[in-house]
Amino acid sequence: MSDQQKHDWPRVRLHVVTGKGGTGKSTVAAALALALATHGRNVLLCEVEGRQGIARMFDVDPLPYEERRIATGLRDPEGTPGVVHALHIDPESALMEYLAMYYKLGRAGRALDRFGVIEFATTIAPGVRDVLLTGKVFEAVQRNSRNKKAIRYDAVVLDAPPTGRIAQFLGVNSELAGLARMGPVKNQADTVMTLFRSPRTAVHLVTVLEEMPVQETVDGIGELRPAQLPVGGVVVNLVRPRDLDAAALEEARSGGLDRGRIQDDLKEAGVEDGPDLVAGLVTEAADHAERRALEDAQREIVDGLGVPTYELPRLAGGIDLGGLYELAQALRDQGLA
Repeated sequence: MSDQQKHDWPRVRLHVVTGKGGTGKSTVAAALALALATHGRNVLLCEVEGRQGIARMFDVDPLPYEERRIATGLRDPEGTPGVVHALHIDPESALMEYLAMYYKLGRAGRALDRFGVIEFATTIAPGVRDVLLTGKVFEAVQRNSRNKKAIRYDAVVLDAPPTGRIAQFLGVNSELAGLARMGPVKNQADTVMTLFRSPRTAVHLVTVLEEMPVQETVDGIGELRPAQLPVGGVVVNLVRPRDLDAAALEEARSGGLDRGRIQDDLKEAGVEDGPDLVAGLVTEAADHAERRALEDAQREIVDGLGVPTYELPRLAGGIDLGGLYELAQALRDQGLA
């Protein structure tokens, strides 16, 4: 079987990862980058929110506006691992690079920066910040002769803004093209949107099995599709292991657990049976079963979205670099990468 046949998104060059805050979207983006960096591939992991989350996850120094090698990709028995580079994109540096690359304003651009013109433009002008951020992502995916020394990447993973504003963030160039009407600004904006709306892009949404994140995922897909932005998969993160079957969960939820049997099991294990211990355990079991029922209801909603879904476990030891590789392997095993 060829490498492309193993994966759900063989044509995608730009993987956009979004999700409600607290769902672990940055962790998923990092794991996806590691999973894609196999068979000698070069992968770029970008962040645009100014939090230096990549540096913290990979335990490296804060990233400048410069592509840095940060990790070796996931090892694969069938081939050599690739390399993950990272880029922390800030709009001011992106504008400076744009002026130098397209208008040859190297020294003049630095003068503008000293006078505060660039900060004013990216802070005050509506949409300028997102235009610059998305423009740099586009440049990383579609490298051209103007950036001769730059690495050409096999895939780019974007740790994007939250689901609540992802359609607006990715669609800002469409609005700009409508305002510009003609000329180089419109042409550039149209070109960016051509990539973002093409089969070479996929927007993956990260959620957990809770009501608000799942609803935001539903709403996000509902905004992406009318904007002609390609929906990728849904990654259900922080999934807990299922230790009890459906019958046991229902028994716990309904309060039908055999307390005498619990007492016997405690004694057999050498645990002293205090007056409140069994009652506390029964209450905890009922709470656990109730949470499971709520999770199952949210899982049904996710399954009904009509897009590929993937699951990542809640890691007992938390997320370190080893944990990222573990999650990367899980994504690869399920076909996301």
